[in-house]
Amino acid sequence: MCKGLAALPQSCLVRAKEIKSKLGVLLQKPDNGIDLIIPYPEKTEKKPEKLHKPTAEEAAEWPESLDHVLTNNYGVHAFRTFLQSEFSEENIEFWVACEDFKKTKNSVKMAAKAKKIYEDFIQAEGPREVNIDHFTKDVTLRNLVDLSPATFDLAQKRIFALMEKDSFGRFLRSEQFQELLVN
Repeated sequence: MCKGLAALPQSCLVRAKEIKSKLGVLLQKPDNGIDLIIPYPEKTEKKPEKLHKPTAEEAAEWPESLDHVLTNNYGVHAFRTFLQSEFSEENIEFWVACEDFKKTKNSVKMAAKAKKIYEDFIQAEGPREVNIDHFTKDVTLRNLVDLSPATFDLAQKRIFALMEKDSFGRFLRSEQFQELLVN
């Protein structure tokens, strides 16, 4: 017969309560629409990065791997535009958000970004929910308890693989990419 929670050591119960508390904070939806007010200095309007169109020779290297495209600012822009035409831009947006998250050093900013990424891309019925399996969602949710730059790694790898397998080939055959090869 199951003895329930009473059979667990006290240290396990304490740890379980800590985890429950941390997850509860991440999953709360605000009643009044105001979420988390973090006192950051006012951001100055950032000028968009000037995109330098790649030469035909540079673009000719892109078919080697999706990594070649994603390490080039113009490549990310071109691939995002292509995914928008296929109504699947949430994949590249998630990938970019994860890359930005990995570069975050401040723990308060990291927590805010993690919450936003989870709510936008991972959470069921999120506004830009990406297509990942239940196991990956569970692992990602558990990673949110103890944030690190690797928190979203598994989910990011799954989405990268999805883009590489599904969209990347069509991008390489697209008129948009073919024009880069002749200019």
